[in-house]
Amino acid sequence: MWVISLPHWWEFVLRAAIVYVFLLIALRLTGRRQVGQLAPFDLVLLLILSNAVQNSMNGGDNTITGGVLLSATLLIMNWCMAWLTVRYPQLENVIEGKPIILVHDGHIDHVALRKAQMTPHELETAIRSAGVPGPHEARLAILESNGHITVLPMKAMTP
Repeated sequence: MWVISLPHWWEFVLRAAIVYVFLLIALRLTGRRQVGQLAPFDLVLLLILSNAVQNSMNGGDNTITGGVLLSATLLIMNWCMAWLTVRYPQLENVIEGKPIILVHDGHIDHVALRKAQMTPHELETAIRSAGVPGPHEARLAILESNGHITVLPMKAMTP
């Protein structure tokens, strides 16, 4: 229960670090969505990914010590990544991405929409959720690096 089965404790750290970096790159390349905006297939993918990488991190070890080492490594790596992105803004652009303008002066940028892996229906839903009737009445719709869509209406809306 407490004695790890891998010969060295640092193997847990190395395995966790490799999986963390791989998943960070893979998820960054597959697009950006907030958890609340995940389509069912996105959520299923995340759940399956977590199960798929479990054994690659723990090497078959199911001890509490191994789990604590893996968790601590992942938390420390996540903290380091956050610190690096604050310290080096250019790294933040690489890891988190830059905002993408999806609508400009009422016109949908279909190239940007494809780049964001978003359908017109998803965009229109986000625009309506922001209280704007449709893309034709949006001055800007921006896909932020956190997955949120910011919408600025053509004209100031009166309360």
